Amino acid sequence: MMIKILRIEESDNLIVALKDLKKGEVVEWKGECFTLVTDVHAKHKFATEDLAVGGVVSMYGTAVGKATKPIKKGEVITTENIKHYAAPVTLNTDTQYSWHAPDVSSFKGRTFKGYVREDGRVGTANYWLILPLVFCENRNVNKLTNALNEALGYSSLSLKNYARQLVNKEKDALNDVKPFPNIDGVRAISVTSGCGGAASDCQSLSDVLAAYADHPNVAGITVFSLGCEKTQIEMFKESLKKRNSNFNKPALFYRQQDWASEEEMMQDALKSTLELLPKANAYSRSDVPLSKLKIGVKCGGSDGFSGISANPAMGIVSDYVVSLGGGSALAEFPELCGAEGNIISRCDTVEKKQKFIDLMAKYEKVANFFDTSISDNPSWGNIKDGLITDAIKSTGAAKKGGNAPVAAVVDYCEPMADAGLSLVCTPGNDVDAVTGQVASGCNVVIFSTGLGTPTGNPIVPVIKIATNSEIAEHLSDMIDFDCGPIIDGKPMHEVSMGLFERVIDTASGDYKVKADRLEQYDFLFWKRSLDL
Repeated sequence: MMIKILRIEESDNLIVALKDLKKGEVVEWKGECFTLVTDVHAKHKFATEDLAVGGVVSMYGTAVGKATKPIKKGEVITTENIKHYAAPVTLNTDTQYSWHAPDVSSFKGRTFKGYVREDGRVGTANYWLILPLVFCENRNVNKLTNALNEALGYSSLSLKNYARQLVNKEKDALNDVKPFPNIDGVRAISVTSGCGGAASDCQSLSDVLAAYADHPNVAGITVFSLGCEKTQIEMFKESLKKRNSNFNKPALFYRQQDWASEEEMMQDALKSTLELLPKANAYSRSDVPLSKLKIGVKCGGSDGFSGISANPAMGIVSDYVVSLGGGSALAEFPELCGAEGNIISRCDTVEKKQKFIDLMAKYEKVANFFDTSISDNPSWGNIKDGLITDAIKSTGAAKKGGNAPVAAVVDYCEPMADAGLSLVCTPGNDVDAVTGQVASGCNVVIFSTGLGTPTGNPIVPVIKIATNSEIAEHLSDMIDFDCGPIIDGKPMHEVSMGLFERVIDTASGDYKVKADRLEQYDFLFWKRSLDL
């Protein structure tokens, strides 16, 4: 029998349509029948009772909106008849939280193949990273990165080879022989700031770049500056020292205004980087426990199925990792707007509760200054596919963090906890959020999408998981794992186990994520101030 509808919590007065439903159609949930008074497209919701103006609508067992006009039982909810509403949040000093950790006995003793650094941290990849301290140097960073990747055989060059075939009518064979087999590639970061902005933003950029340089997925760095920017080399070195007082990776620094010739500087950078690559190549993969996983959980291009398929599956994987002694990072604070009550209840100290409330309030204050609110998060695509209010989106988005208690609450770029669930303050935007999660220490990111998004990262694999099978098939070159079968009745636990295996394979280098195959290496620094 085809399942057409889903009531997530029995107390909800909204029901999700899993298939397109027609006006006049009668659907049943656990013996209760509902006659639809409007069409209800798949992923959208209808009311289970008559609602007056101001009536609260609920999903996931919590308030997600208020009626702005009378709503009939069986009527679809839209932006025309409800608005965002979340229950008031207060500091609950009760720190008792009961959590039933999942059974992970089948994963006991399991390992993944990672790169163990001298300080014991573990990378899931081994990259040489080239980065600028200011936007003026993006071109030089990209020139050097492209030259090295092409010469060393790391770039797929698929588009370039296709162009050559079209022009020359012949294939240009790729060089499959890599002189440094233990290096996964040379990666670059491009920035949009570093000067011409607030000093606080330049300092923050320096801290984020230092976090990337210190990340266990990075073996060494080549750094470019112009010379007159605000984010000076000395500032960056101080950020490195603050991040890791024992930082000792190979590092090259180039200040362009110290050189009379750009070509001479670039040739020196190329030669010197090549001379240091053997040090990076000295690392090789070895078996490490799953407790060394530090995952980031993220959603983007979300739809009405995100909160009932991919996000809960991801949440189970997050709980697996935490139960095995690893870390998980739940970010996107605008997408926790409406889910604060659940989050606060999972903080085991008053200090964590207060820090979370303070970070949310600070974020909202900045949004208010610009005549908006963090509840203005849902995009056109979100709304079109059933996420009508930010609270509906947030309560589904919060499912990514599973049910584990909160181990740490950290601001943007602050290190996440090595073990347990961390709340990491970032924007909801895809690239900004992933950039921040990686800066906090994630070595794998799981990213759910119902509409499709090409987001990747320069140094950490981003596993794209689909909320529905239609998008998994349509965007198969982008999607790494399909959670759509959950909608058709496949057990959540079974899908989650498969997803966790994909995470382990990715961390071991046995599976290459689609974002890396497409060379989608996205980095976007969260500038919290303004240009000057």
